[in-house]
Amino acid sequence: MLIKSDQSLLVLIDVQDRLMPAISHGQAVTRRCIQLAQIAQLLDVPVIATEQLPEKLGHNSEQIRELADVTVSKYHFDACPDGLVEEMPEGRQHIVIAGCETHVCMMQTALSLLDAGYKVWVVADATGSRDDGDRDAALERLKQSGARAVTVEMVAFEWMVHCRHPRFREVQALIK
Repeated sequence: MLIKSDQSLLVLIDVQDRLMPAISHGQAVTRRCIQLAQIAQLLDVPVIATEQLPEKLGHNSEQIRELADVTVSKYHFDACPDGLVEEMPEGRQHIVIAGCETHVCMMQTALSLLDAGYKVWVVADATGSRDDGDRDAALERLKQSGARAVTVEMVAFEWMVHCRHPRFREVQALIK
């Protein structure tokens, strides 16, 4: 099943400045989340970000804040009870999700979205946990639950469909 840009929503979970230094490969995860948000913006895919207890853990990286259409502040690990679903635009059933921590907030949010009937793609190279084993176990559990694992490049090229897309060169420049 292909990810269709006109049915997609990008959800970025807790890419918070104070959290990311503790995440394995945290800088790379942040960079890929920013890439995803930039690509989404170019292709008219809405972006929702979340922040876990921002008063204690700080806010998302500045670029994520600027690229997000909406930021949901939350205290549940799963973002759905704190208003994520209410902020989601109608008609967007393809949820592309990334962020941290893979085995806690990102996974619980993705599982809730699957339970609610959404199609979920987890961007494996844009997720992170403090421990790589936790990240890998979460990705496996999500796969077993019906989520599909993808990469930033897979999402970008599926959203564009073909090399004649009017934003192809701009998206390609972001990937390289």
